[in-house]
Amino acid sequence: MATGVTSAELELAFAHYCDVRERAIATGDWRRWAALFTENARYVEHAYGEFHGRQAIADWIVGVMAPFPTMTFPNDWVVHDPEQGFVVFQCQNRLPHPTDPNGPPFQFPTWTKLDYAGDGLWSCEEDVYNPKEASEVIQAWIQAGGRLAARERVKMQHL
Repeated sequence: MATGVTSAELELAFAHYCDVRERAIATGDWRRWAALFTENARYVEHAYGEFHGRQAIADWIVGVMAPFPTMTFPNDWVVHDPEQGFVVFQCQNRLPHPTDPNGPPFQFPTWTKLDYAGDGLWSCEEDVYNPKEASEVIQAWIQAGGRLAARERVKMQHL
């Protein structure tokens, strides 16, 4: 964890994180997003488990996102803590309405804490959300006509 970084550096690193996330959504290449983590990074995902190392994070994110290429993650709010080297934010895990382009999206909120390692890399990410709500939202999206783009390769361990 990088402590005492400047606000500007932390804000720039987070903006880059969000930009790479958007490019991963657009291209389906989630490995470029995983490359934002240090080689020995830790990823705590309360529903899917804990992952250690950039490669494990990449393998997980590629598998978990394969069924949902249209899912986006718009941020609701962001807090930067340069003294501690943290960014905390809430985003929506959002699937567009499957049959009505003007229909309401299917979404659930996630709180995320990122630990900045310096040089534009992150040493830890922890995601907190209600897995039961996530599962219900995805089931409602499927019932409304949503289709998985690929079979689910990664299953939630905790509901």
